[in-house]
Amino acid sequence: MGAASELALSTALSTRVRAVLFDVDGTLYRQGPVRARMALELLLAPIALRSLGRARRAWRAIGAFRRAQEELRAAPPPSGDGDGKGDGEPLDLARLQRRRAAERAGLSEAEVEAVVDEWMGRRPLRHLRRFRRPGVLPFLDFLAARGIEAGVLSDYPAEAKLEAMGLAGRFAVALCTTGPGIGAFKPHPRGFLRACEALGLRPAEVLYVGDRPDVDGAGALAAGMPCAIISGRARAGSGGAFEIDTFERLRRELESRL
Repeated sequence: MGAASELALSTALSTRVRAVLFDVDGTLYRQGPVRARMALELLLAPIALRSLGRARRAWRAIGAFRRAQEELRAAPPPSGDGDGKGDGEPLDLARLQRRRAAERAGLSEAEVEAVVDEWMGRRPLRHLRRFRRPGVLPFLDFLAARGIEAGVLSDYPAEAKLEAMGLAGRFAVALCTTGPGIGAFKPHPRGFLRACEALGLRPAEVLYVGDRPDVDGAGALAAGMPCAIISGRARAGSGGAFEIDTFERLRRELESRL
């Protein structure tokens, strides 16, 4: 690792790490191969559904759902129920995303929910264990042996994915940004701060590990948390984040600072 990366690591981990918080998609498993397989399944959806019309509705729903998420990520919605009035409480972000997707796709919210649950929720699960990122289990064992808590913060419900990867029961907290008390997609810092509250730690004591600098890195840093980006390379990042190529490398870096 070069001098720039060493400096970034030293700065980011200047406070003793007492917990590690993980993103899920693209971090605990390699997202590229899973997406490729799901793209093929979607291409063959007319056969699986025995209807070209139903397949087209599913394609519309999924595309609209993903676009709605990125819109809400770029411009966090007001507090409240999504009607623009707001009442100071986090809104039901999952409901608002479904509503926007349904309007865009010209479908009912119930149909969008059913399609998303099947094609983005249940069907990908069988691929996750195969593409679990190398080194995840040894890294979690290392954290447990050192008394370092592990947690999850994702933009999607995580429990079924953790189960599918053989990681159930390995995390002290598993939060979704659409869940109660958050209602804001990453990079909004609210979810990161809620996770720190659940862990009973200061943000500076919690290392966030993700795969997207613009989402995971920006959100963690906005919350005052150090952040490592799994990117297939090791180098200095921006704003205090750093990139790491493997979980084994991250383990060695943490071990050297404990």
